[in-house]
Amino acid sequence: MTDAQAAASALLAANRRRRLVRRWVAVGALPLVLVALLFVGKLLSMYAFAHQAISSYVVDDYAGSEASARNQEFLNWFEPYKAPFNVGTALAGAEKLPEARAKLEESLTLAHGLEVCTVRINLALVIERQGDAAREGGDGAAAAEFYGEALTVTAETPAECDSEDAQKQSSDPDRDMKKTTDDLEDRLKQKQQEQQQQQEQEQQPKPEEQPQKPQPSEDKLDDLKEKLEQGTQERDQQQNGDEPGGSGTDRPW
Repeated sequence: MTDAQAAASALLAANRRRRLVRRWVAVGALPLVLVALLFVGKLLSMYAFAHQAISSYVVDDYAGSEASARNQEFLNWFEPYKAPFNVGTALAGAEKLPEARAKLEESLTLAHGLEVCTVRINLALVIERQGDAAREGGDGAAAAEFYGEALTVTAETPAECDSEDAQKQSSDPDRDMKKTTDDLEDRLKQKQQEQQQQQEQEQQPKPEEQPQKPQPSEDKLDDLKEKLEQGTQERDQQQNGDEPGGSGTDRPW
């Protein structure tokens, strides 16, 4: 083999090695590329579904808002509390209060730091509405219990939720978080007190009704009427002098 042939053979071998290396690099990088694409797709879909959920909620399309929010739950890696929060808020708008409460309680377990502020407000509002529904249904005891639970949720709100940073993270920037919390707490206390007072009044023993006196029978009434008429006739006779020796006074019947 000449020197030229040897050089050509070495070059071909080197090219094969480089192609093999590039192939393995491509195979090894493929998972990273897929993860990167999935990451970008998740971010884009997350914001798209969140925007759609908010837009539907604003126009009272609670079913559409719920459907969009549930799409956020797939691969819910980023800000995981938001998906159940949005679902719960949509369910509350549709008056599905038990389901809404369950989702908001799930969101609260996933929230951290200032994220819990807006979750606690919506959760307390939903529980308050459960109490209102129980009161309208005539179940005062259940209503008072719901109001107490809502008060507990409100009372456990961290003090940091009164800060400007918490206000910036609110799901409704136009709503003053501190004022909303204070108004909610005052309203719940008043409702709970009203229900407790109503329960106390209902539990007080009612005054016993006096037994009615027995009424005379028809026969006795007729007999009494007959005696009255007889007495009248006798008085008339006495006044007319038909009965001698009369004293002028009514005699007993």
